[in-house]
Amino acid sequence: MNMPEITDHQNGIIQVKISMSFPLRWVNSYVLQGPEGLTIIDPGPHTPENEEEWKRAFAELGRAISEVENIVLTHHHPDHLGCSGWIQQQSGCKVWISERAFQETELMWGPKSTMNADLPELFRSQGMPKEWTSQLEVHMNSFVSQITPRPEVAFIPEGKLFSMGGREWLPVETAGHAPGHLSFYHEESGEILCGDAVLPQISPNVSLMPGSDPEPLQSFLQGLLKLKNLKVSTAYPGHRNPFQHFEERLEALLLHHEERLAKIEQLLASAPATGFELCAFLFSSKLGIHQMRFAMCETLAHTRELERRERITVFCNEDGIICYKMK
Repeated sequence: MNMPEITDHQNGIIQVKISMSFPLRWVNSYVLQGPEGLTIIDPGPHTPENEEEWKRAFAELGRAISEVENIVLTHHHPDHLGCSGWIQQQSGCKVWISERAFQETELMWGPKSTMNADLPELFRSQGMPKEWTSQLEVHMNSFVSQITPRPEVAFIPEGKLFSMGGREWLPVETAGHAPGHLSFYHEESGEILCGDAVLPQISPNVSLMPGSDPEPLQSFLQGLLKLKNLKVSTAYPGHRNPFQHFEERLEALLLHHEERLAKIEQLLASAPATGFELCAFLFSSKLGIHQMRFAMCETLAHTRELERRERITVFCNEDGIICYKMK
């Protein structure tokens, strides 16, 4: 696939596929054209290759980067936020994000961030071997270039209509995948720009991260129930292609996580286990460091939810490693 791949959906929404690393391969940016100028939703990770992809995209659209008036970020992850600072430098545009999501950028990459120490310590305490934890600092630092330069931002409040592409969109804040995640719902058409809150084929990662949401899976499930209140005709996600079976996906994701919780209970019914052992049971231990981080954080989101539901007990073994057992 040659990037960028551009699809005009003939409703004021132009989908621009921007390259990102395997396994997802691309992230969806959306360009909306209106009287307030061009608005870009989630411009993708910042790399030299993606700078060139955006230059080609603007040329194909017959527009200039200087015409960008607004960038709107659904959430703080590098594959969504990344290019916003670079485009802001080129155009002088405003960059919009929820205040909660901005707090998460500071937690991850701000001058006072301790994530590079906190995440390996969390994983070590859950039984992850040093061969894995020793890779985390380099892995986490690899994202810094993808979010540099950092943009100057303005905040979008939830529930107050926001103008994009000549239409009024309702910001809907959910969490779980990312604290402060915003979807944008247009009631008249039933269209929703849903970022990574709901994806058409894969399950959005739900991670327990140090210093972040202490109960991310509960937040994610509550967000799905919140989105069920919307009458959605077409969803425009951050990954893969637009889809119409929005309510069906909500139900499938709710079921998926209940089944995963049940799998953990099934394992713990036979013997106690560490967080790392549960991760290997759920996902495998034969992963690259990027996928292992996601898998471990998602496992811990599920154990935390089982703790919240008072289904399991947490204790430390003789080596001081956190373990889980059924109540």
